[in-house]
Amino acid sequence: MKNIFKIFIVGVIASFIISCAKEDEDIQLNNTSQGKISANKTTVVLDETIADQAAVTFTYANPTFTPNIVFSNSVEISIDGSNFTPSVITPVSMDQSTFSLTHLELNNILASLNVAPNIAKAFEIRLKSNVNSVTAYYSNVIKVTMTGYMPNPDLVFPKINVPGGYAGAAGYADWNPANAPNLFSPGKNNKYRGFIYVTNPNSEYKFTINQDWAGDKGDDGTFTGKLVEAGEQNIKAALAGTYYINVDWTANTYSSVIANFGVIGDATPTGWGSDTDFTYNPTTKTFVINSIALSNTGIFKFRANDDWAMKIQPANGDQTLVSGTSVQAFMNTEGTVTDDPSYKVSQAGNYKIELDLHNSAYYKLTITKL
Repeated sequence: MKNIFKIFIVGVIASFIISCAKEDEDIQLNNTSQGKISANKTTVVLDETIADQAAVTFTYANPTFTPNIVFSNSVEISIDGSNFTPSVITPVSMDQSTFSLTHLELNNILASLNVAPNIAKAFEIRLKSNVNSVTAYYSNVIKVTMTGYMPNPDLVFPKINVPGGYAGAAGYADWNPANAPNLFSPGKNNKYRGFIYVTNPNSEYKFTINQDWAGDKGDDGTFTGKLVEAGEQNIKAALAGTYYINVDWTANTYSSVIANFGVIGDATPTGWGSDTDFTYNPTTKTFVINSIALSNTGIFKFRANDDWAMKIQPANGDQTLVSGTSVQAFMNTEGTVTDDPSYKVSQAGNYKIELDLHNSAYYKLTITKL
């Protein structure tokens, strides 16, 4: 009899557990109110000169659920009409009701969505509330028209300064870190490179950072490419001309080589036999060939020192240049060029060629038909 009673009790308990489990399974999550989002602007033109200032401010309200649950919020931005594929997601706090995105942040979002700069484009924006890794609830969708900008590499990439006695003749100021040529770090890794132009032999220079003399570096006195901060000596450019300089700020090393550029090719008057050299313009701080005849049946390249070791080229594949339109150029020794591409023009005629080498993160080439 006792055994029968025990079996009965076990059965009752089992039934109770199963009933409770069933009730748990029957609990459903109800989205009792949708999230909401609005913006203080419907149109914005992004501006790099105020990159760190708020461009658009969003106001949002959390969705509500029964029963109360923990969830995470983000704002999702996509091109209008794309059904949010692809999109960029920015996390926002559940404990606040507003947040802002700066001109720089929005411009980076536009770039990640492969939106061309300087063109107004409509974007869809919504609040996304994630309950778990697979379940999300969405707010209303708002639209904001935004115009992005092409980032100025002078502001994007870290740089050091090269003050010296040569700088005034190059269009800057002598021995002034705040008004001197710069070497940039395209890899943002404390390795800097770039060009300076020297008019007089034995001109001297040093390296500084933050456009100030604090922490300036010069040669250790052995003139073997070693930098020191204390007891440093000025570095000398033995010859007049253009110098290509590399500096490892962390390793305290530097190198400097002559790099006088010219144009050569069967599209030029002298063919592959000789170069037509650039001259430096201190007013524009660019290298210029004021007039050269170019054919539309040949190609041309830019090389240094009448040699093929150092060349300015397209990134890959021959490139047809358009009069008056600047393009980014690349240097083979920096590992940014594939194969051995050349330049060409679609129309024969006399051209002005301008090569802007002031920023190693964005060399710029412009040809203009005369």
